[in-house]
Amino acid sequence: MSDFTGLAIAGRVATASDPDWDEARQAWNLAADQRPEAVAFVESADDIAKTVRFAAENDLKVAGQGTGHGAFGLAGSLEGTILIKTERMRGIEVDPDAQTARVEAGVLVAELSGAAQAHNLCSMPGSSPDVGVTGYTLGGGLSWLGRRYGFACNRVQAIELVSADGETRTVDAENEPDLFWALRGGGGGYAIVTALQLRLIPIAEIYAGALVFPAELGAEAVRAYRDWAAGVSDDVSSVVRFITPPPIPDVPEPIRGRPLLTIDGACIGSQEAGEEIVAPLRELGETIMDTWTWMPVEGLCRIHMDPENPVPGIGEGMTIRELPDEAIDAFASLAGPGSGSPLLLSELRSLGGALGRPDPDGGALTHLETDFVMYSVGMPMTPELGEAIPAHLEKIEQTMQPWAGEGSYFNFTERPCDADAILPADVCARLAEVKRQWDPDGMIVANHSVSLENA
Repeated sequence: MSDFTGLAIAGRVATASDPDWDEARQAWNLAADQRPEAVAFVESADDIAKTVRFAAENDLKVAGQGTGHGAFGLAGSLEGTILIKTERMRGIEVDPDAQTARVEAGVLVAELSGAAQAHNLCSMPGSSPDVGVTGYTLGGGLSWLGRRYGFACNRVQAIELVSADGETRTVDAENEPDLFWALRGGGGGYAIVTALQLRLIPIAEIYAGALVFPAELGAEAVRAYRDWAAGVSDDVSSVVRFITPPPIPDVPEPIRGRPLLTIDGACIGSQEAGEEIVAPLRELGETIMDTWTWMPVEGLCRIHMDPENPVPGIGEGMTIRELPDEAIDAFASLAGPGSGSPLLLSELRSLGGALGRPDPDGGALTHLETDFVMYSVGMPMTPELGEAIPAHLEKIEQTMQPWAGEGSYFNFTERPCDADAILPADVCARLAEVKRQWDPDGMIVANHSVSLENA
């Protein structure tokens, strides 16, 4: 084991000799078994720079982590690595006149949502309130506002970071544009991000929520949803899913442990327009719950009812090029009523709109040329589920393969793989050049690294 007594930071360095080591190395996803050489709980960019320089001097690597929602891709590659946890870096500065925000690397989506709401502004929230803004954004950032405004990574104005040489830098479209490009949707492994400067959106209220139906509505309801989603404007973003919430107190009693079909989404515009848009979905059947309402935009990150505390999860996603009736039948047979699925949920998120159009000023991820992205996850609460869940995820992937799109989406890719399996070959070739320029020795570890063989 390395001697970390020489790593003097304002935060804390934890090692295997500490009594709380298991807690220190734990990710938000409790199923991920992270085993780094040490964990640095940093409190500033200076702490990060010191940690990176210490690693270089001691033949170690570094990996950054905000919350560890996507920790599975990282867990197997931390030997000889210092895990830099940024959870103590929670500073937020909102400039209401410029409609921008600066967020430090440990800020959560719910925290930024609240800070922006105070000025009648909105960030680009996704489905989890407890995910880190930095990881969510740099991995793409699939938002409830995405069909109108694109991926969150392309609303980044500047990125503050520590590069592999231990230097603090700020990169943007004019300063080190290639590195700025790579960090926006190209995964990680190019630098340790210390803060993001983001463009906000002048929206204060929105019509959003979820319809909760019995799962027995099945494939027919998914087909109706598909047809509805194809006809709405770019101001509407939505998702349909089969879900069986666990029978725990955190889940509302009416849906606890019950197989469900839900349709979640958000409609930019007036309440009246939103109600008219959602009206056809309400005709699908009698709802168990209907949470669609006119709400402050800071509530967007909670409409999906994702857990707000660490939980174990094994999940995987894939892009879906098109969704004909045969694909929906296959999806329902694997995730719907009578499927015997051991998963918590399987969902289909509608893309298109700005998510499907190239952004000329965007980063490594500018758009996805697919109609939907699919994500499935299970909670391995028992050893039996720990075996059944990966097997069922594999079955879903194989069954849906005839309708799969090219590549994947970073934030829904949880199994270890290189970026080559996610992004187009020309993008990966450019990413490899950036990696070779900024981290030629491969000191910075990422969930899904780019292969230098592409350079």
